[in-house]
Amino acid sequence: MTGEIALVGVYVPTLLILALAALILSWGVTRLIAAFGLYRFLAYRAAVDLSIFVLMLVALAILIPTLGIRL
Repeated sequence: MTGEIALVGVYVPTLLILALAALILSWGVTRLIAAFGLYRFLAYRAAVDLSIFVLMLVALAILIPTLGIRL
């Protein structure tokens, strides 16, 4: 995975793009958790939301090069 991606002549860090994708995915997961009412079993919602985001970011960072997608 390279360090930067050129978008319309502007170099954007790859990690920023992965973080935006992880943010969207984690938003969807937290909406599902809220829809099923699973937050009532958790003590600290903010900590769970942060950990879901970090897990999504790590999963994307590992899976993108493994699948052969070149960013």
